[in-house]
Amino acid sequence: MANVVVVGSQWGDEGKGKIVDWLSERAEIVVRFQGGHNAGHTLVVDGKVYKLSLLPSGVVRPGKLSIIGNGVVFDPHAFAAEVEKLRELGVDISPDNLRIAENTALILSLHRELDGFREDAASNSGTRIGTTRRGIGPAYEDKVGRRAIRVMDLANAETLAGKVDRLLTHHNALRRGLGHAEVSHADAMAELTSVADKVLPYMDRVWKVLDDARRAGSRILFEGAQGTLLDIDHGTYPFVTSSNTIAGQAATGSGVGPAAIGYVLGITKAYTTRVGEGPFPTEQDNEIGNFLGERGREFGTVTGRKRRCGWFDAVLVRQAVAVNGINGIALTKLDVLDGLDEIRICTGYRLDGKEIDYLPASQSAQARVEPIYETLEGWKETTAGARSWADLPAQAVKYVRHVEELIGAPVALLSTSPERDDTILVTDPFQD
Repeated sequence: MANVVVVGSQWGDEGKGKIVDWLSERAEIVVRFQGGHNAGHTLVVDGKVYKLSLLPSGVVRPGKLSIIGNGVVFDPHAFAAEVEKLRELGVDISPDNLRIAENTALILSLHRELDGFREDAASNSGTRIGTTRRGIGPAYEDKVGRRAIRVMDLANAETLAGKVDRLLTHHNALRRGLGHAEVSHADAMAELTSVADKVLPYMDRVWKVLDDARRAGSRILFEGAQGTLLDIDHGTYPFVTSSNTIAGQAATGSGVGPAAIGYVLGITKAYTTRVGEGPFPTEQDNEIGNFLGERGREFGTVTGRKRRCGWFDAVLVRQAVAVNGINGIALTKLDVLDGLDEIRICTGYRLDGKEIDYLPASQSAQARVEPIYETLEGWKETTAGARSWADLPAQAVKYVRHVEELIGAPVALLSTSPERDDTILVTDPFQD
């Protein structure tokens, strides 16, 4: 039996929500280990749609323990709102099925405001990153700067005031420099006091919970958010998120040792999308891009922003396979390609006249790479709803097999619609 880490192998939005939900039925515990409420997962369970941002996908399944790990930055206001929406949909959420690591850093109103101030200033200078303005980056900065307010601090009024003073010394200097009013100590304390009762009942020593569960033989599913190419170290910097999104973060962001991770599943879309600014070698700003976007309903779960669309980039996914140690992929949205006369796959790049088989780390080089394509015959039959290889058109099978060959990893699961049961299982990650 293997504990499983799920990561996105592209720029996020690969369909992790459905796959995590499908896997969570086999797991006892589901853990979020990085990111914040900037990550959107859409689940369709028995015809009912759930849109999650901060909570682990396992929370909609009875009998599962969901955990928000220390690698997450936690917005208590977003948390309370999301819990309320799910309760209205009939989902039971309590400390019996949800725990939050005591050492998780908080996102406060001042973080969201700073995020917006910076994006507005960057827009005026043409250097916008394209953040979700939810305070994720500023909260991680405070965590690394050792001035963050953490969940456990809400339980200690004697030390909280001094920590707030330290936080405001930094933030008010930034706000003055950007031409905005300061935050008062009283307002910051009032915000923290108002959320304490909503958060503290869920607080726990998550590392201990997970260690006990692992020793008892429980199956643990580690749920990544965003994608490999948004990783702060390994992504298309600076157009990235503020956390490590790769599989190795599952250990650091939840408090387990690396040996607790058994199988790494890379969620991989059958074409490529990204949201926001930054390089995108195979982007199709044309009829093909519009076709993929409309057929794939490519709009952000959290922001509603239209996603940029393009052909499958085997170079990027092959690199993600290596960086994450991916054992197998879950290939999603194959049905979006139905009906195309031909389908292109990027197999390499041309940089300044030279062919290369990797995405360079340099921002300027990333902007200059040109994709090298192979063209495959498309298929007219539908793949939507297929639940076995026999249900797939021959050309679709050929496409999938060629993707496996190009990225150096096998397909473990194949998704053919948003419905969780429309999934072809090749390898059960928990039994690998």
